[in-house]
Amino acid sequence: MERNEVSSSGSEEICGLHSEKLKLFCLEDKQPVCLVCRDSQKHVNHSFRPISEVVSLYKEFSTALKSLQEKLKHNENIKREFEKTVQHIKSQAKRTEHQIKQQFEKLHQFLRDEEEATITALREEEEQKKQMMKEKLEEMNRHISALSHTIKDTEEMMKAGDVCFLKEFPVSMERVQISSQPDPQTPSGALIHVPRYLGNLPFRVWKKMQDIVQNTPVILDPNTAHPHLVLSDDLTSVRWSRKKQRLPDNPERFDEYFSVLGSEGFNSGTHCWDVEVKESSWWILGVTTASNQRKGWGFFNTCVWSAEYYQYGCSKYFGFRVEQQLDRVRVNLDYDRGTVSFSDPVTNTHLHTFTSTFTHTLFPFFENSSPLRILAINSHTTAC
Repeated sequence: MERNEVSSSGSEEICGLHSEKLKLFCLEDKQPVCLVCRDSQKHVNHSFRPISEVVSLYKEFSTALKSLQEKLKHNENIKREFEKTVQHIKSQAKRTEHQIKQQFEKLHQFLRDEEEATITALREEEEQKKQMMKEKLEEMNRHISALSHTIKDTEEMMKAGDVCFLKEFPVSMERVQISSQPDPQTPSGALIHVPRYLGNLPFRVWKKMQDIVQNTPVILDPNTAHPHLVLSDDLTSVRWSRKKQRLPDNPERFDEYFSVLGSEGFNSGTHCWDVEVKESSWWILGVTTASNQRKGWGFFNTCVWSAEYYQYGCSKYFGFRVEQQLDRVRVNLDYDRGTVSFSDPVTNTHLHTFTSTFTHTLFPFFENSSPLRILAINSHTTAC
């Protein structure tokens, strides 16, 4: 077996069979050889290159190795982010489940209260009707007692002698006539008004529920919110926080602008929502396309239709500048006509209208330094 050795000086490698310097590299056997080995039977018809040339060529792969090492490090970082995302998903699910139970408990409590109120009303009517019939029974007992006495007295009179009979007859006849008056009758409406309690019961409860349940036309998407933005539990308000939250850097999330999108996009029809802005020193409201870049600083470069207010300083972007501080701002999107309008719903004052041709899904977006709240509507009011 051929064996290569390093010379005692450590500077050169020597062929173990021929004590010659290893100057060539066999491309077929992928090993260094000396000149004697090259001419041996084992390497007949093999191709050779100087070792220095092959080493230079192979060392070019060090760049590829470095690239792979960097890729490994990057993949390990991505893996850690994936693991954090899994934990965030678990946390999201747990928190959302808790909030779901809270919301349903409110509904359950409403239904329990309605059930109790309905049964209480039924029992009150029951007591009222029973009392009325009790009074009627007492009246009937008095009537029966009077009839019994009249019958007894009349029977005794009939047994008396003729003279006595004639003396008592007028009085007895008057008593008989009085007792012959119509008998007491069951009063009208004496029974329980069952339809009052069972008729359309689910519908009536649902109608009453509409008085306490509100609808918010735009719900915020927490998966798009910048880590410095904190959303309310019902996802209808947003505030800026000095503390940056540890959230996954998912593709949907803003990483530079303090922005958040609505959870539902629009690709047809008219849509309107009111936003309370009175506590915010600067804000930007409007719509943007679903495909608009959310990473980096390019978001406002294209496909944004917005109104903005700055209590201090000048406008930074390209939306319509609102000069006065407002309590509320109304955003009205007419997708089919290609308009986005802004107005003050308190004074019913038009602020600005953008006109365009929409071909992509549009999402409401919000940017702020202080709390913003999307106002709810109920069954008796409309937002627009």
